[in-house]
Amino acid sequence: MLERIRNLLQQGEGLKVEFKEAQGGMPKSLYATVCAFSNTQGGEILLGVADNGRVLGIAPNKVAQYKKDFVNTINDSGKNCPPLYLSIDTIEIDGKVILYVNVPQSSEVQRCDGKIYIRNEDGDFDITHQQNRVANLYALKQNTYSESKIYKNVALTDLRLDLIARARKLAVIRQPGHPWTELNDLELLKSSGLYKKDYISGEEGITLAGILLLGKDDVIKSVLPHFKTDLIIRVKDSSRYDDRDDVRTNLIESYDHIMDFVNKHLPSPFYLEGSVRVDVRNVIFREIAANLLIHREYNSHFPGRFVIEKDKIFTENGNKPYIHGNINPELSVPYPKNPTIAKFFKEIGLAEELGSGVRNLVKYSKFYAGYIPVLTDTEIFRLDWKVNLFDEKEQEVAEVSDQVSDQVSDQVSDQVSDQVSDQVSKILAFCLSPRSLIEIMAQTKYTSRVHFSNKILKPLIKKGLIKQTAPDKPNSPNQKYFTVIKE
Repeated sequence: MLERIRNLLQQGEGLKVEFKEAQGGMPKSLYATVCAFSNTQGGEILLGVADNGRVLGIAPNKVAQYKKDFVNTINDSGKNCPPLYLSIDTIEIDGKVILYVNVPQSSEVQRCDGKIYIRNEDGDFDITHQQNRVANLYALKQNTYSESKIYKNVALTDLRLDLIARARKLAVIRQPGHPWTELNDLELLKSSGLYKKDYISGEEGITLAGILLLGKDDVIKSVLPHFKTDLIIRVKDSSRYDDRDDVRTNLIESYDHIMDFVNKHLPSPFYLEGSVRVDVRNVIFREIAANLLIHREYNSHFPGRFVIEKDKIFTENGNKPYIHGNINPELSVPYPKNPTIAKFFKEIGLAEELGSGVRNLVKYSKFYAGYIPVLTDTEIFRLDWKVNLFDEKEQEVAEVSDQVSDQVSDQVSDQVSDQVSDQVSKILAFCLSPRSLIEIMAQTKYTSRVHFSNKILKPLIKKGLIKQTAPDKPNSPNQKYFTVIKE
């Protein structure tokens, strides 16, 4: 991120970059700039920076209040319509503190204090009373984002009311006092941009985004017959597949299907960040699942695909390219292909702040699988990730347990090594004294706790070669394991 900020300072102000000094509080012009960026091509704002790019900084004791004021104002439908859910980040540079706001291009026409602003090289311009330009802006939004298409014959009864209730609950869990708490179902749709009015044609109704997020399956199928997400694993049977899930339902439950598929087939290694355990599998695949669903071009007949193979994982989906090539997570500006869907996912906690998810993907992927994914933004968006998750040693016990001797003497290592793999022999020798699960994993250099437990330890226990010190409390934190010596 710091490299990105330095590039912006060097680049200077322009169509998609704005500096504001913010020395006496939040500038009054800030929200007009946010509106203009949202209506045009998106942009980035640095607070605490002079027009010439000189870093002035913001007093550290004022940062928290600045951020609070920004979030409250940007979420205020009286100020910004529809409300925007943007984050504001604290950046330390050259010994000073500045604030950074990334404003994505919106699929809706944005108003600030009832006015419509657009952006050009010279700044923010009010076009509220220029009817032709306003009409062109509405037409552009409609044509650019397929998620904005209005289906006037789709009624509230064509949506899953239980999903609306679930979304409201998730939003409140994520943010107590969330504005959706006080809204009825139709108001929630309007607030989220899922119900819109086309000011050119006069039509109003539920949008494609609303149908995809909350629609009944038959309604989604009627609107988009080609819509599906294909989940495949082919590790043992590379010519066909080991397991498959053909998902044809709303985006929220499609997300559930993807995460269930991941949890079923991929390991969750033990990872500490400081003294806190991080579920890196969840962090990584939340981003991959959300990316597959949020950034798809739904007018494309190319299906979304999530494929797990022995040495790689890849996803692909139809796309309207923005970068036209490989994405550099450190330098690229996040660009939502379906901003309304992206905003909804963020509100219910199924997606991260724009850009932070990709940074987490890069941060944890090398630990998880040995490599970093490659993201390619073309007509078919692809994530290609070389992995080493299916090391053959993780399947050793299943293949050799039938060969294990029923007799293990005091010289267990020597006796067993001729009959089972060296790895199993090491475990049995190491556990002549009671050992914890973590100790055994560290000794044998296993990283996946779930795989080790299910594919290594449990078969040894079942075979009677290993026992627990507290078998009546299998999940005890004090649980240890020891080798059974039979005479």
